[in-house]
Amino acid sequence: MTDPQEWYGEEAATLGDRLAAARMAAGLSQAQLAARLGVRPATLRNWEDDRSEPRANRLEVLAGLLNVSLGWLLTGRGEGPAPADEGPDAPSVEEAALLDELRAIRAEHGRLGDRLAHLEKRLRKLATARG
Repeated sequence: MTDPQEWYGEEAATLGDRLAAARMAAGLSQAQLAARLGVRPATLRNWEDDRSEPRANRLEVLAGLLNVSLGWLLTGRGEGPAPADEGPDAPSVEEAALLDELRAIRAEHGRLGDRLAHLEKRLRKLATARG
């Protein structure tokens, strides 16, 4: 099994992943963190789902509330959440493996999306040059 901290590593995790991980490590629900930030729970959910991103001033507040560095929140490098204690709520080996696989798929999905966008742009240029 991989180290649980790798779940939130630079290669596999997004800003939304790190935000959700830090929130859970802090023991906060989405509604609780949203209330502390003064945003709607739907806004926080969109951030965690990578549908939108918080503004810079909100990122700084988030980092402070979640006790992580701003650098870690943005890139996965720096001070992240404290490791979770082993206990009844800790993920099983099988759950951890599934989470690792999901994160790897998400990272690959992002890379493929970037590749598709690049190819579409090239195709549009070729079509414009021909037409």
